[in-house]
Formats: sequence, C-alpha cells, structure tokens
Amino acid sequence: MHAQKLGRSAPRVVHLDHTTVRGGAELALIRLLRAQPDWVPAVLVPAVDDVDAFDLLPAGVVRRASGVRQGSGGSDGSARRLAGLASRLIVQAVLTRMHPLVRTGDVVAANSTRAAAYAALALQASRIPLVVHLRDLVDEESLGRLGHALMTRLVLPRADGVIANSRTTLASAAPYLRPAAVSVVIPSAAGLVFSPLRTLREGPVRIGMLARIDPWKGQAELLEAFARAFPHGHEVLEFAGGAPFEHESFAERLRARAVELGVSDRVRLLGHVDDTARALAGWDVAVQYSTRPEPLGQNVLQYLAAGLPTIVAAEGGPTEWVEDGINGLAVGPRDPAVLGEALRRLAADPGLRQRLSAAAVRTSGLLDDAAVARAHADLYRLVASRRRARSWA
Repeated sequence: MHAQKLGRSAPRVVHLDHTTVRGGAELALIRLLRAQPDWVPAVLVPAVDDVDAFDLLPAGVVRRASGVRQGSGGSDGSARRLAGLASRLIVQAVLTRMHPLVRTGDVVAANSTRAAAYAALALQASRIPLVVHLRDLVDEESLGRLGHALMTRLVLPRADGVIANSRTTLASAAPYLRPAAVSVVIPSAAGLVFSPLRTLREGPVRIGMLARIDPWKGQAELLEAFARAFPHGHEVLEFAGGAPFEHESFAERLRARAVELGVSDRVRLLGHVDDTARALAGWDVAVQYSTRPEPLGQNVLQYLAAGLPTIVAAEGGPTEWVEDGINGLAVGPRDPAVLGEALRRLAADPGLRQRLSAAAVRTSGLLDDAAVARAHADLYRLVASRRRARSWA
C-alpha cells in the first residue's frame, strides 16, 4: 500500500544484505524500512539463516532470497577459508547481477560489508548506481585482510554513494572514494525512544550493556570492571543481546567468569531483547566499551535518547556523541580498572547521574527513524538522478 502511494518518481532501491541473522546492520535496515520511506524498497539476501530477522519487515516490501549462504566470520584465516569466501562472493556476484530486482532497480544499496563486496563485483560493468552503507571502519582490524583489500580496491572505488554512520567512519573511507561519489553521514536507524526527564530509581543501581554478545563488544571487560567496582553489594549488571555469528561459547565463558569472580548472583545475560525501550528504562547506567574503536555504536544513541547516564570508551564514533562530564563519561579504552572507577563514581553520586541524564536527552543530532529515512531518501534520489542524467547524455 505504501509503495502504491509513492508514485512513479520514487526510486526503486534494492537493499542487499548477506545474512538474515539479527545483527546491528540487519535491525537498522528493518527499522529504516518500517519508517514509511520515500522510495520503493526491496530486500535481496543470498539465503535465509536459522534466524530470519527480515520476518519483521512491513507488509508490502518485496523480499527475495537467491544465492549461496555467506558464512559468518571475518576475512582472515587459512588459505582454504579465504578461497571459500572468495568463491562464494564470486558466485553471489553473478547471481546478484542476473536477478530481476537488480536489473530493474534504480539504486542498489549494500547494507553490510560482505554485501558490498559482491555488489561491487556484480556491478563492475554496469551503470546501475551502487550505494554502500558503511557500518565498519575501513581498516584491517575491523574488516580483516581480504575484507580491507576488497573494500579499498573494489568497493569504494566503484561506489556512487556512501552513507557512513559517523564522521569517524567516513574519514576512514574518504581516501578510497572517487571524486564524483556522494558521501553523507547519517546515523543508523536505531529505533530511538526519546524519554522525558528520568527520575532516580529506588533500589540497587542497575548497570547495563545493549549489544550482541561478541568478544569485541567488551562484555568481558565490563564484567571485570563490575567485579572490581562492586565485589560485594546489591548492584546488578545486565547484558542485553543475542549471541549470533557463532558466539554462544563466549556467552558461556561470561557466565563461568562471573562465577569465578563471585558476582554470578548479580550478573544476568538476558539474550536478545525485542523491547529495548523497556530494558533501558530499567537501568540506571549504560555502557559502551568495545575493545576496538566503534564506528558508531547504535546502543550509544539509544542510551542517550533514553536519558541514561552513559559511559563510553574514549575513541571512535561514540566520542562524536558523548562529551565527557557533559552528557556522559568518556573513559580510557580496554582498561577494566578505569571503567570500574567510572562505575563506582556514577553509582555513588545520584546527583551526577541526574545531571547527565537530563543532558543526554538534549544531545544534538539524535534522529528518530523517520528523520533517518528522509536523509536516506535524499541520497537515493540524488544518486538515481545522476544515473538518469548520464543515460540522457
């Protein structure tokens, strides 16, 4: 119904994603397409994984699965593993190029790094515009050796448009972009629920992290910091997030480590949480503490919009949003002792928590999903219009 209302001028955008697992990129795309976007969307994935996040797409969004399953994991590993990854990308590129949705679309938008790789291969000799959504920093630590090579030598030189989730992310990509490429910074659709002024909760201080269970997201470091800060007491630590991409064993290690530290009765792994607003409403302090620089951290935006006193690692995209001592605390990365001190400081000072909370909801630049969709629409229309101009020339 929504697509019918848009009219003929609305660009047809084919969104490519390499997985249907509930990752940050996938959930962001779902939120974007549920925000009544001003384009005609279709979603094309290689295969349906065990968990199909795109079941949450609104009615009317064309969706197809066509191709070979793209396994989890980065682009580092044995020669055999890399050869398998490369062969799957090539096969997927051929199938993507031949797909009717791609051939008739006005814009192809790659929603993930892996999707961008096979999209760039597919469109090398095509005039179909390619928009790459950058959700990772363009460096080897984030992308792996093969991923970094593909991104810098193949994907970014082919891109007609780039949507980066932060200035930090865009800066890492800028040296590899063509001069004619359109680049914008738009934060990911994070389902922000803006809270009125929070009141202090009664009872034990509850600390939380909203992130998928993954070693680089910093759950282990937060657990160590929590045990240092509150070896005894009533404070509670909650991890909200599933364990996709074969990280169930890491979740078990977290549980075992909590037992070793003597805090297991106050540490809870909640698994994937659909109602994030409700989870955040039950916390007094929220933490982002990834072990390498975060390109953005959708959770940081969600924390701030919810009015949560927020602690972030002082590097990467989160520092574009959190100003130390103003609307949150920025602390040294990869240092549980420093993080533990910040936790103790906030737990002991309700006045500081209240001040940071009030400033958090006023953070400049926070956008709801509808505003994020409007910004995407502007870019898609610009890229599509340039294609039409080239065709008429």
